[in-house]
Amino acid sequence: MTLLDHLVIAPILLPLLAAILILTAYERTPHLKASINVTATVLQVVVGVLLVMQVDGQNGPSVYLLGNWAPPFSILLVADRIAALLVLLTAVLALAALLFSLARWQRAGTHFHPLFQLFLMGVSGAFLTGDLFNLFVFFEVMLAASYGLVFYPATEARVRAGLHYLVINLFASLLFLIGVALIYSVTGTLNMAHLATVVPALDPAQKPLLHAGAAVLAVAFLIKAGAWPLCFWLATTYAAAIAPVAAVLAIASKVGVYTLLRLWQLMFDGNEAFAGLCLLLGGLATVLFGTLCVLASQELGRLAGYSVLLSSGTVLAVIGTGSSTAIGAALFYLVSSTLALGAFWLLVELAERGRSAVADLLAVTQEAFGTAEESDLEEPEPVGVIIPATMALLGLSFIGCALLLAGMPPLSGFLGKYAMLAAVLGGDGSAVGVAGWSIVALLLLSGFASLIGFSRAGMRLFWPALPRTVPTVRVIEMAPIGLLLALCLAMMVGADRMMAFTQAAAAEVSQPVQYVEQVLATLPYGGGEGG
Repeated sequence: MTLLDHLVIAPILLPLLAAILILTAYERTPHLKASINVTATVLQVVVGVLLVMQVDGQNGPSVYLLGNWAPPFSILLVADRIAALLVLLTAVLALAALLFSLARWQRAGTHFHPLFQLFLMGVSGAFLTGDLFNLFVFFEVMLAASYGLVFYPATEARVRAGLHYLVINLFASLLFLIGVALIYSVTGTLNMAHLATVVPALDPAQKPLLHAGAAVLAVAFLIKAGAWPLCFWLATTYAAAIAPVAAVLAIASKVGVYTLLRLWQLMFDGNEAFAGLCLLLGGLATVLFGTLCVLASQELGRLAGYSVLLSSGTVLAVIGTGSSTAIGAALFYLVSSTLALGAFWLLVELAERGRSAVADLLAVTQEAFGTAEESDLEEPEPVGVIIPATMALLGLSFIGCALLLAGMPPLSGFLGKYAMLAAVLGGDGSAVGVAGWSIVALLLLSGFASLIGFSRAGMRLFWPALPRTVPTVRVIEMAPIGLLLALCLAMMVGADRMMAFTQAAAAEVSQPVQYVEQVLATLPYGGGEGG
């Protein structure tokens, strides 16, 4: 075996080894811990790029047998286009959040760096695993690390929101375990590729129990994805977390979306009409709920949290259509919206540094009731306002995030939405039904609502009725935001190549025959039965 043959396991081993090194480092060496964290995360990005290039240049996914046992008995990792893309997206988002945290948050408490790396390990493992049991293991590693990150550093608001987050996700984990147990009791296997061959051959009398297990499992992942009505915890928790943690949590909701897509296509070949209808209706309901909440939001943190719901709901609804072309466009949109959400979460903290709660309350009061001081009416203000360079930079970044999340042309958010609309409107020659028109209506409505919500928030931030203090912003805090926005611009410029990759990824996951055959045909190294 060559070194490249071990590339699939690198996104899991790298953060695990980094967390161990950080924990064994001397407690009074914060710079050493930060250096290990940054180095490991940069290497994670490099590995993600190499993994994407590897799977894009070969015929079929890369399969890695842990323990060198033959499928379906082996613990294995599988990297195809969609898994490699999401591993790279996780690493890029994590690097931006980590660089931002170096300015102040890494020193606010203990164990930030090992928790950060363990979170990366859990997310990457969830994207790469090839069996349900280890999906549960990596799911729990991700959640356990996220519990510590949500509470970091402990304040009353974070503890209150974090306890809700902990209880809800423990309940989701319980459902996950029950669902896995029910599926195993019927099929006798937890290997995802093997499930694809076992499920169609099941006796009809066994199907109800299988469907029950799949439904319980789906609820667990819908909770993590933030689907309505299971999303009541998300906005509050994300808004209470510190900015770099909220930014990386933007990818955590996509773990639920990815797993629903993967298992639906593998276990039911995308043909279970009721499951597709549930995803479609749940996604549409989530988009509608997120749209109303975006219009009602008065705080930037909650505005960002409800934008996460819009992103997840849009992708879920499109997945529910079962169209490979639409799913490919949704993957493009998922990458763009996740990068923009990460940038916006980081921007929220910088923009709010110069604000006070009293000023916010007065701004909302003036907007609602039109109140103003008599002195403001007696003498008109001078025309034009001198905007310091910091505020100008923050304002431009805010406009970029707003346009991306609202889906305004010609940015990547618009291109993703346009491709989804073209697909659901019969771009492949199919007739447009009620589902297609519902998606079109809600996508347009959510984009318009986002534009209103972000415009209102921007005016309060950068054209306040009361004087505000210009925040102190460091280069290491602005650079990650610029990096994420630059990547969105790169997606816009290279949209043809990026869309071709996401369409190929959607075709792989929608037609998993090659995935199943390659996994089950993989022999242990040396050609034996394993061991």
